[in-house]
Amino acid sequence: MRKTIKLASIAIGVLSFFMLSDLGRWIGAQEQTLPRPGLNVQILDVTIPEETRQPVVTFRITDERGMPLDKDGVLTEGVVRLRFIIARIKPGEDQYTAYTVRQQTGDVLGTVEQASFESDGTFELIEPGTYRYTFRTVLPEDFERSATHTVGIYADRDLTHFDGRDYVGQDTFDFVPDGSEVQVVRDVVSDAACNQCHNPLQAHGGFRRTVALCVLCHTPQTADPDTGNTVDFKVMIHKIHRGADLPSVKAGQPYQIVGFRGHVADFSTVEFPRDIRNCQTCHTGGSQSAHYLTEPSRAACGSCHDDVNFDTGENHLGGPQPNDNLCQFCHQPTSGQEFDISVAGAHVIPSKSMQVPGVNFEIVDVQNTNPGDHLTVVFNITDDAGNPIAPADMDFLRATFGGPTTDYAEWYNEDARAATPTDDGNFSFTFTTPIPSEATGTYAVGLEGFRNIDIITPLGEKITVRDSGDNVVRLFAVTGDLVPRRRVVDINKCNACHDRLSLHGSIRSNNVQYCVICHNPNQTDIRRRPDDQLPAESVDFKLMVHRIHTGEELESEYTVFGFGNVAHMFNEVRFPADRRDCALCHLPGTQLIGSTEGRRPTVNPRSPLDPTPPISTACIGCHDSDATLAHVALNAASFGESCAVCHGEGRDFAVSRVHARRPDARE
Repeated sequence: MRKTIKLASIAIGVLSFFMLSDLGRWIGAQEQTLPRPGLNVQILDVTIPEETRQPVVTFRITDERGMPLDKDGVLTEGVVRLRFIIARIKPGEDQYTAYTVRQQTGDVLGTVEQASFESDGTFELIEPGTYRYTFRTVLPEDFERSATHTVGIYADRDLTHFDGRDYVGQDTFDFVPDGSEVQVVRDVVSDAACNQCHNPLQAHGGFRRTVALCVLCHTPQTADPDTGNTVDFKVMIHKIHRGADLPSVKAGQPYQIVGFRGHVADFSTVEFPRDIRNCQTCHTGGSQSAHYLTEPSRAACGSCHDDVNFDTGENHLGGPQPNDNLCQFCHQPTSGQEFDISVAGAHVIPSKSMQVPGVNFEIVDVQNTNPGDHLTVVFNITDDAGNPIAPADMDFLRATFGGPTTDYAEWYNEDARAATPTDDGNFSFTFTTPIPSEATGTYAVGLEGFRNIDIITPLGEKITVRDSGDNVVRLFAVTGDLVPRRRVVDINKCNACHDRLSLHGSIRSNNVQYCVICHNPNQTDIRRRPDDQLPAESVDFKLMVHRIHTGEELESEYTVFGFGNVAHMFNEVRFPADRRDCALCHLPGTQLIGSTEGRRPTVNPRSPLDPTPPISTACIGCHDSDATLAHVALNAASFGESCAVCHGEGRDFAVSRVHARRPDARE
């Protein structure tokens, strides 16, 4: 009996061992198949068999941890959809021509052949995550075997059922079919240059993210048959970025491209956030980024200057040009002069001319700072060479003071050109408006101004430039200790897109700490808005800047009346990046909900929430729907806001969580 029991125990133990081993393997297998986000595409090799001339590409697809993916979504979560392009740069050229093409019919050009992609070739599994794709496209018998060829893959992995995201990946592979080294590529603009503003660059529904992929289809061979416009990359990109400033658009002809399923993309309202003559903004980071200087062409130059007719010579001093052969004869890269017909000289921005001496402000001291005093500011002005500039020699010079820094409520601005010299070479200006007798806390004083400078071109033409200085700000205590103004945004972040942030006719430049003195919670456009356009609109900085950058995504109108009672409607602004990426503008953590001590509600006459509490003001800058306004109304009281209950850090709907984004995903 004991022997039987012992044998049974051994049997149970052995069975348990195998069961546990199987269970371990099962758990391990399940862990391997748990969905992991992300999609990486890597092209390993490309060959073109002589007998078929159908390119064969070997590639690998993995998740964000580098684990292999099943493209069919059976062994791993999410189907991976793949598209393939192959193109070559013809000998003697530096732009691609695609082999993968399609026929497209439109009202203007009829049926045209366009560069495109394919996905209906044959797949072969090599090992987990690694595949071999054979193109359906057959290359011509006489294809240039010594030319640079490039294969591009772009793909997406649909995990919307898992985490609400559709992940994208892409790669390109350069090779020469005869086995020689790659000598010619297309590398004029880098992804990093585009992503200074676009963060990230994405087009065609978010699938295509790299310039190297874009230029395989956006080639001179491809046109939009519905409008007749080419979608050649160099032409299309120049036109898109000049947008509303194109001569053709100013003349009343919109710049449009008809895309997928007849969607009309109208770029006529695009406003480039800096001077379009900043060519180096985009032409940087690539091995051929200097092409705009060294290889001018009718197509590239005529894309921005689209009122020039090179066939007839209209608006071209050089007369008709049947080809590009003579472009470099007149338009050399640089001559060392400004405002001539060299490429560099013709694109000089007047305010950046070497003939502009510069204006630099320095506040040396602040005196008479008690409540009721007439504030005195001691300052000096110099040019870039350090030479002094007298206030009386400025065409415009004003001093501004306001406070308190906890949240500005009032400001005063006066002409300072009558400032008197001091014994130490500075100048002293005393405001006629006293510091309010009830003022408390810390106030700020700043300077703004410009000189009109005449620039002379090689042809004797005179250009008048406003030579304005960057605003300077100095704090002073009216009562108590000095309390610095909070810093929320970084001017360097602004200038990543704007180059040199300069507004109000260039007199307010490059210093957010100066902007917020006037653009405070109490400020509206009441001084400039006509009576028949009342009520006034808030220009509180945190509301205004969010509204401007939300632009065409706003649900309500945002129009501000400025100098000369001119209306500025911002609902057509196109923000080129993902607005959830608050760090594009904000200093670390400053977009999160914090203390509102000392913060003022915003005077907001055109809103049903007037005044609007401080936290809510920032939020409704972007989220301006009636539903959001109702949400704010229900969750704010006269004594405070309850935003942090749900949107504070660590909460289910924390700002950092609801603004979380995956740059590698379509959402």
